Amino acid sequence: MMKFKSLLILTLAFLYFSCGSNSGSKKSHFSIKTDENKKEFQLGEHISGLVENKKELNIDSVIVYLNAEKVTAKSPNWSFDLPLKDQLLGNQTLKAEVFYEGQKDTTTKSIKIYNDTPPKAYTYEIVNTYPHDPEAYTQGLEFLNDTLYESTGEYGESDLRKVDLKTGEVLKIIDLDDSVFGEGLTIFNNQIILLTWQAKEGYIYDLETFEKKGTFSYNQSKEGWGLCNDGKHIYKSDGTEKIWLLNPETLAEEDYIQIATHKSINSKMNELEWVDGLIYANTYQKDGVAIIDPKNGAVVGLIDFRGLRNKLGNEKDLDEVNHVLNGIAYNPHTKQLFVTGKHWDKLFEVKIVEK
Repeated sequence: MMKFKSLLILTLAFLYFSCGSNSGSKKSHFSIKTDENKKEFQLGEHISGLVENKKELNIDSVIVYLNAEKVTAKSPNWSFDLPLKDQLLGNQTLKAEVFYEGQKDTTTKSIKIYNDTPPKAYTYEIVNTYPHDPEAYTQGLEFLNDTLYESTGEYGESDLRKVDLKTGEVLKIIDLDDSVFGEGLTIFNNQIILLTWQAKEGYIYDLETFEKKGTFSYNQSKEGWGLCNDGKHIYKSDGTEKIWLLNPETLAEEDYIQIATHKSINSKMNELEWVDGLIYANTYQKDGVAIIDPKNGAVVGLIDFRGLRNKLGNEKDLDEVNHVLNGIAYNPHTKQLFVTGKHWDKLFEVKIVEK
């Protein structure tokens, strides 16, 4: 008798929790149907469609969401029209909340949002050439007070260094543990913030002494690639289409933008640099730099750096897969832009020119 009562209680509990708002394991009674079943959109377009009522239930109201934007669908067919103006780009989720017969149901649809204009095309002119340590597998590069700060990678060879711009002399250096692969860096509030690749944590160093002051976890992302900051916010790439916004105090990943052109979602953004309100990002294993709008992830420009490798004195010693363009530093006071690569023996001051 006790076993029967226990079984009855469990059955009633299951039925109780299965009612009401649909859970992730329960199929929705409704679905979002975009016009022509369209799943890819550009800014400036409209997402139009309706919420299909599969079982002809009595619907009271329907609200359709795209991130912070929302519209109320119109009866009798519960159609909606959502204009795309300043929305975030990339992989997004369209969500509909349906209120019916005293209950609420939620259904979603995956879409892609692209920019409305193609990136501008740029090339470069070499202004000056400086020596660069060919032993440095450059991962991060940043300019401060006429001095370069650089982080390097590879297991057993990663380090953090302070470098004289004009001579290439290493002024200060500390080695990272052999178990970690060093990645990008940025300087924020008189501290050097440095990433590791797959150790899932970053390091915090004193700017003057290079003393290690703390660590931080990546939380949601699996890898660390590049870093930059605008003086208030810190941006982190992880090899995917995402650039994360880190909390400036805790360095926790709080939000992200996704990188997209007018027709594709892009990934493999490596070393980052903040340049006059935009993010410059090396595309890993490519001879190019993407110029990204940090507000929504739009690639607004592409800099073609092909031919720069031919200016190296050690080009014949480098392979095209591993020893690629990587390293961007900008002096905001003089408007000078510098680039180099992994194991390159030169660092170049360049001027960006629209094609």
